[in-house]
Amino acid sequence: MTSYKTVNPATGETLEEFPETTDAEIQNVLATSHDTFNTWRNVPIEERSRIISRAAELYNERKEELASLITLEMGKTVREAQSEVALVANIYEYYATKGPQFMEDEYLNAMGGGEAVVRTEPIGPLVGIMPWNYPYYQVARFAAPNLMLGNTILLKHAENCPQSALAMEQLFKDAGLPEGAYINIFATKDQIADMIADPRIHGVSLTGSERAGAAVGEVAGRNLKKYVLELGGSDPFIVLDSEDLDGTVKAAVAGRMGNAGQACTAAKRFIVQEDYYDDFVEKLTAKMAKLKPDDPAKPETRFGPLSSESAAETLLEQIKDAVDKGATLRTGGNRIDAPGAYVEATVLTDVTPEMRAYKEELFGPAAVVYKVSDADEAVELANSSPFGLGGSVFSTDVGKAKEVAGRLENGMVWINSVTGTQADLPFGGVKRSGVGRELAKYGMDEFVNKKLIRHPAVKPSKPKS
Repeated sequence: MTSYKTVNPATGETLEEFPETTDAEIQNVLATSHDTFNTWRNVPIEERSRIISRAAELYNERKEELASLITLEMGKTVREAQSEVALVANIYEYYATKGPQFMEDEYLNAMGGGEAVVRTEPIGPLVGIMPWNYPYYQVARFAAPNLMLGNTILLKHAENCPQSALAMEQLFKDAGLPEGAYINIFATKDQIADMIADPRIHGVSLTGSERAGAAVGEVAGRNLKKYVLELGGSDPFIVLDSEDLDGTVKAAVAGRMGNAGQACTAAKRFIVQEDYYDDFVEKLTAKMAKLKPDDPAKPETRFGPLSSESAAETLLEQIKDAVDKGATLRTGGNRIDAPGAYVEATVLTDVTPEMRAYKEELFGPAAVVYKVSDADEAVELANSSPFGLGGSVFSTDVGKAKEVAGRLENGMVWINSVTGTQADLPFGGVKRSGVGRELAKYGMDEFVNKKLIRHPAVKPSKPKS
């Protein structure tokens, strides 16, 4: 029985199933990806740029069609789905434009004189393992810079996004990418492990859970393969003070509820100084209580179902564990009495370390609010998480906010704004949130050979006596 299925999370209905890639097909695509790399890497960079730019155009031209697929497969609202496609088009165009510059030779002022050049070269076929929550965006972060470099890609997408995965593969073909430069595979976990170990594969990128990241990192390390891991997050949203608490709460809701709360960089832990805590909780609870999930295909829907029945069950178990152990449920915490994986927008307070909600990532529409006495306690609480992806610091004193941001153990911190993303800013975390960086120039510095070519100065010969 295949695990690759389109199951509409708004209804629970299985719409279509897709066969898994066979072992023989895996060997075929490994050979094809390897052979294509040896030609694709030598295609002039201007031509690679033209193809990647055409891919960007196709994302824009097919925005409604592509958006409807992810609404169907993982429940993203129409508005958010179209925004994701637009962001993806921007990422491909960014690398089509900036990629040649990022690959220019770097001349070093080496001791001893002569010439020293660092050349950026591709390393070979790569495996990408991508999740369901941003089906196009997370592929773009990996594929755009690496296709520009001249690497080739074997892409295993999430089991619940098969139609989205196939649509991307077709888009690249239509853009003019050579056969074998980007290949979609409906692979099993065992097949992926074998592929990472295969000498024809030179690196692997995964966006997903801690558990998946640890498994991939172990196989990659054992086989001496480069890897990039973008894993979970439990981002702090720190409120030191506020002259506009309504505006701060509005930002908090936006940061928590985007994509129905199913984002690694969503604001998940709201850490509020005690002078503002009671009002913040009251206003946040009131706003969250007004939000009602609905059919994501409706243009007016603010947030839809979770991606699957199992995702809804996991979140509800985490909420119940917290309440059973003494947390205060301010609003929400229940299933919607209707078909589909719908969960109410939820606010929890009085969460303590023995609760799952304290140390686990809540991947859905559930916010946890903590009270702290000062900035030092806020930093201590924020850094107590095993994750270190993104975060936000809100204060009328920007200098103070920046000082607090500098003390946070996170890969990205935003001042007086929720965590965001754009093509020209690096993306990645520390601690159990992952290894490596994506986007901006940094996204082109991961799966590369930084080759030194050295021509030392010629020392004058001694005159003969």
